[in-house]
Amino acid sequence: LKKYAFSFIFYFHSLKMIHHELGQRKKKVYLDNEKTSFLDGSSGKEELSRKRESKHETYGMWWSDTEIDWLAYMQQVEGFINGTFDYTLLKGDTGPLVYPAGHVYIYTILYYLTNHGRNIFVAQLFFTILYLCNLIIVFFINIRSGQIPSIFLIFMSCTSYRIHSIFLLRLFNDPIAMFLFYIALLCWIYRQWTAGIVLYSLALSVKMNILLFSPAVAVICLYKRGLQDSCRLFALAFLIQVTLAIPFLHTNPLGYLRSAFNFGRVFDHRWTVNWRFVPEEVFTHKCFHCILLLFHIILVFYFLYIKFFRSRFTSIRNAVMVAVDNGTVHLKNQEIVLLLAGINLIGISFSRSLHYQFYVWYYHLLPFLSWQTPYSTTSKLTLLGIIEMCWNVYPSTLWSSLLLHFCHAILLVGLFLQPDLNSKKKST
Repeated sequence: LKKYAFSFIFYFHSLKMIHHELGQRKKKVYLDNEKTSFLDGSSGKEELSRKRESKHETYGMWWSDTEIDWLAYMQQVEGFINGTFDYTLLKGDTGPLVYPAGHVYIYTILYYLTNHGRNIFVAQLFFTILYLCNLIIVFFINIRSGQIPSIFLIFMSCTSYRIHSIFLLRLFNDPIAMFLFYIALLCWIYRQWTAGIVLYSLALSVKMNILLFSPAVAVICLYKRGLQDSCRLFALAFLIQVTLAIPFLHTNPLGYLRSAFNFGRVFDHRWTVNWRFVPEEVFTHKCFHCILLLFHIILVFYFLYIKFFRSRFTSIRNAVMVAVDNGTVHLKNQEIVLLLAGINLIGISFSRSLHYQFYVWYYHLLPFLSWQTPYSTTSKLTLLGIIEMCWNVYPSTLWSSLLLHFCHAILLVGLFLQPDLNSKKKST
């Protein structure tokens, strides 16, 4: 009861923080002529600004947005609404559409809710509600895992300027994808495997970063449900992806796959948060990408071996037989969260590039991960604070990038040093 009380206190405290932060950002919003022509037809900048002022004044404050991708999202879904199903032709000011079909459907709904993208205040309300709901889900995940002292949840709910900005001001799709994933994780904690897989697939249909969790998802399903049931779950996830993409697959299947799941995409070096210390020619080179992928795969296998396989199976044959048989391995809630969060951290650590909005990919699981290390409480909080500082340096610098990698490395080393729960149980 005490944990739940703490969680809801922090929930309402976060609501107060949101109101304060948005209130501090009161200012008039002006769009350039090109954006104005999209949002308001032939209306001029002054007329559009007047309309936005009038709309926002009815709510008693100026609600500012830092426009980055919202306009491009609206332009892309407008093409879809107008009947363009060829993914290669769906474009906005920031470039072509590079997200799966679920993203299109969600932002199509937002397109209509916000009067064709004009009323950004409504979009901000949507993301405010999303932020608060996301906090509730994350609180329940942490409560069920039983690892983090409840008092430290306050650091998650109200100390990250960057997370508040990503949710409430930038209107990115990353929070939507992660929200769906966290609900899936909560379903798995409650052993609702089918519901969890459905939500996991829906999250993947919004953004491809959800694939980073897939090795842990596969292991958890195989050893909790067995091979036969796992194949059924994986087929269901695949079917959801195909169903959502039917209009685009029917029109241009290769175009959709290359756009929505582009594994060879080259990122812009000027926006990278984690590789600022690497020269641009190295950053964009394929060999660099291959080396990162190789280390990513090696560490994923090693992490799964250390945290799952080593203490449970005497041989590879034994591990295979258990999975093929019926998957009766016991997994605690803490282990489920650890496998997923740890695998995700490895993927992020070896990502070809991290942009500022990607912080939401692992921010809400960082306190849990830090409490899975053998470090002191002071060291854990210091580590979280330094990571937060690195993500708030704009633009990123050589030192902020190096420091972020150092923190990731310290966190990973701590995870590897801490004995897995099954080993602890056997030793006692």
